[in-house]
Order: sequence, then structure tokens, then C-alpha cells
Amino acid sequence: MVGFPPIKRYFLYTNSTDMRKSFTGLSGLVLNEMKKELCGGDGFIFFNKRRTLVKILVWDRTGFVIYYKKLSQGSFELPLWEENCQSLEISSTKLLFILEGIQLESVKLRKRFQG
Repeated sequence: MVGFPPIKRYFLYTNSTDMRKSFTGLSGLVLNEMKKELCGGDGFIFFNKRRTLVKILVWDRTGFVIYYKKLSQGSFELPLWEENCQSLEISSTKLLFILEGIQLESVKLRKRFQG
């Protein structure tokens, strides 16, 4: 099984995305709308308007990879963000919750040591 390469940060694009976009179209959104660097080791997350499809664009040292998921029923729950925000940094844990369908509002994380 192929997994995610080591990713520093994840950025969620807050506008809905046309899922016909591929590498070039998603890269354009990262550069022009999100104002982020493409090859810096970050992952960029895009959802369609109905929140039934997600694409994650990642640079893996030798080229771009797109991870794509389509729900057979239901929709992805997204975190809240401030209006006029083009992108939102989220943790890998929160991304996993979103992808697995865990209700974000009900999650209570225990306090952990931060070094």
C-alpha cells in the first residue's frame, strides 16, 4: 500500500473546487489563490461544493501526487473558518478525522506534552 509521504503542514482551500482540475489546475489554485509554495513539503486539500469529493495535492520529492477520495454516501464535515480566508492550516489528525467521517465538534483531545 502506498501512503502519504512525510508532510510538514496541510492547508485546506476554503472555496469549493471543480474536481475536473488536475495537477496544473490545483497547482494554480495553490500559487494564485492560497499564495503558498508548491514544493515546500506541504499538502493542499480541496473539496467539491457538495463535499463528497476530496483531492489532496502533495509534492513527493520527484513529482506531484494527487490523493482522491469519493464518498459513496454522506459528505465530509469541514472545520469552521473566518470569512474571506483563502486557506486554513489543519493538523494531520484533523485531516484524518475529516477523511474517516468523525464528527469534529464532538472530538475532545486530551492534553499532551508539547516540546
